[in-house]
Amino acid sequence: MSRKPVIGLVQGDPAGIGSELMVKLLSDNTVQERADIAIIGAPNVIERGESIVGESIERVHVPAFDDSLLTDNIQHIDLDIPDIEKVPLAEVSAAGGQSSLDGLKLAFELSAAGRIDGICFMPFNKTSMHMGGNPFMDEIGFARDFFGIDTAASEFNIANGMWNGRVTSHVAMKDVAGMLSEERICQSIELADSTLKMAGYDRPRIVVAAYNPHAGDAGLMGREEIDIIQPAVKRMQERQVNVAGPFPADTLWLKVRDGEYDVVVTMYHDQGQIAIKLLGFDQGVSLLAGLPVPVTTPAHGTAFDIAGQNQANLDPTRNAFMMCCDLADGLSKSSGWYSSNSEEQQ
Repeated sequence: MSRKPVIGLVQGDPAGIGSELMVKLLSDNTVQERADIAIIGAPNVIERGESIVGESIERVHVPAFDDSLLTDNIQHIDLDIPDIEKVPLAEVSAAGGQSSLDGLKLAFELSAAGRIDGICFMPFNKTSMHMGGNPFMDEIGFARDFFGIDTAASEFNIANGMWNGRVTSHVAMKDVAGMLSEERICQSIELADSTLKMAGYDRPRIVVAAYNPHAGDAGLMGREEIDIIQPAVKRMQERQVNVAGPFPADTLWLKVRDGEYDVVVTMYHDQGQIAIKLLGFDQGVSLLAGLPVPVTTPAHGTAFDIAGQNQANLDPTRNAFMMCCDLADGLSKSSGWYSSNSEEQQ
């Protein structure tokens, strides 16, 4: 193993901004100094990015991962994706989805074999992934199935020292209430605690969002807080987890923004995503937590509206890459941007 972490860089959907972000990322000398890199995907994808950005990335093309190439080269593990060169910009496609799935699967295989230490992927498109053969709602489901995980795993979003985990994620709103249970909420709180500790927080300050408006108003607007969420919070407090709530979701983010808490556990996707993206969209990272390998990606999507225009902001991608490196080699908060001030922690 190299003295630097070995990071698998998985190409994103070829119709989006991922190819240009990858070229911009690899053009940064500090990125190559930070880790040994194996690009995973079809050569056509990064070539598209090079033509958009107007820069070329030196790399060695190989049919399979080659340890002997580490430290001196960026190696590109070539995947053969039928019709990948025909995928137009800003359109979903089965080929684009297969490209994402095949690249992620190979990265998981290399991780399971101990060949790479972390995975950073460019933005995927979930519709394309479904067209390309993903039977799950998202990449978390795909990852859980690959690794055979039956414990809690979830996507966390991080921006400017604020973290957001969630109890339910990519599901229809009509199904959320039926999916909430005391056990599931406890698992989400526990995952938030362990994930932030992995990132260097000694005792993460966790706050749990209510589900109903005004936290249910003592049952007037719903009983989920009384019957499910509060008992879960109490149970985790009894286990010495530093958690509070449930509090109304429309105001608790102000407390997080002001540094009173480190992570919010929300009940559903947009309850946290809207807030954290408003507060830090230009810096945000998504972390797939609960997996046996660090997996990160920029928190934004494929951005079809600006694909091919060389306008994509590199900051979230660079943050995702650096966070993946930190987690892969066990450093605590070395990048600083994704953690709150340690002196403020209780």
